[in-house]
Amino acid sequence: MSVASRVLKIEGTALLEFAASPPPDLAAAVAQILARSGRVIVSGIGKSGHVARKIAATLASTGTPSFFVHPAEASHGDLGMIMPEDTCILISNSGETTELGDIIAHCVRFSIPIIGISKRPDSTLMRAAQMRLTLPDVAEACAIGLAPTTSTTLTLALGDALAVALMEARAFRPEHFQTYHPGGKLGAQLAKVSQLMHGEASLPLVTENQPMAEVILTMTSGGFGVAGVIDAQGMMTGVISDGDLRRNIDGLMGFAARDVATRTPVTVTVDTLAAEALAIMNKRKVGALFVIDETGRPIGILHLHDCLRTGVA
Repeated sequence: MSVASRVLKIEGTALLEFAASPPPDLAAAVAQILARSGRVIVSGIGKSGHVARKIAATLASTGTPSFFVHPAEASHGDLGMIMPEDTCILISNSGETTELGDIIAHCVRFSIPIIGISKRPDSTLMRAAQMRLTLPDVAEACAIGLAPTTSTTLTLALGDALAVALMEARAFRPEHFQTYHPGGKLGAQLAKVSQLMHGEASLPLVTENQPMAEVILTMTSGGFGVAGVIDAQGMMTGVISDGDLRRNIDGLMGFAARDVATRTPVTVTVDTLAAEALAIMNKRKVGALFVIDETGRPIGILHLHDCLRTGVA
């Protein structure tokens, strides 16, 4: 545990020092990417290549089209993937990685901007780069000071900083994020009510004057445990739940829907996040929510089971 603590402290300290003095060209790198119409190509080899893949993936999932090109494969045909309107982020701790040479030459030939990430500002890579994101010259965290540890952590964090800066510049919002993350738990939590709700054909609706015998039949056949009450214009004026039935059990069958309904129902819109709708159901202890349009007219219904089935909870 003492070794783990030492490594974490070394890398944590390096990150704090880096945060206090980020690369001066970082803002220019963000502006360059925003100004270009192409993709961001990220490349590196060895441990830098692994970090480059992660940076490319983060950029791509947050609104900046990007992909990784292996430098060795680039020398055997994949240079054709790098187009004149693109921007290249090339990563090399030493700045002298020979495998990057063909990509650098290709970028120079076609005037493709290079954003270099390296610890050595006077290296071959950084001399070729138009924007130089220089890493602080700090010791690696490993015992012999050679294995890429602190340097890769700093590079990864720098890639995250670049991605987040681009996100904010593009006004990237949760609904955009969900577009790129439709699967798994994250995609479910970012789903909207419109994606999970049952449509108008499934709505258990009754009029204000309908007798409770018919209301109960509607609630039972609908399978949602509730009935929405609407007026003559089709506007929602209330909701009847199982709880409302129990509270009015005395003389229930002599009542009309308007006599039993809760007059201030909680509703959601199609743009409400499913996770937010689930939180409302949990807080209000209800099993379903009606979905209304901008005029207050019911257009759908979301059940607790819809959220659970799709992994929102």
